[in-house]
Amino acid sequence: MDGRLISTPLAWYPRLLNATPAQRSNWEVCGAGQGIHWPDLDEDLSTEGMLRGLRSKASAQDLRV
Repeated sequence: MDGRLISTPLAWYPRLLNATPAQRSNWEVCGAGQGIHWPDLDEDLSTEGMLRGLRSKASAQDLRV
């Protein structure tokens, strides 16, 4: 909401990684700028989590295998 850009690896978010480009481009800001929601994927990411470098739980499980 303040114009800053946050960048994290797509591989951290398997739903987004496996989505089509059209699904990934359909997103909206949610929580008064506290997160991003992808309605086609039922995926939500918090800006705080991205800034902390938190991966999705599915991604973290893949790393433990």
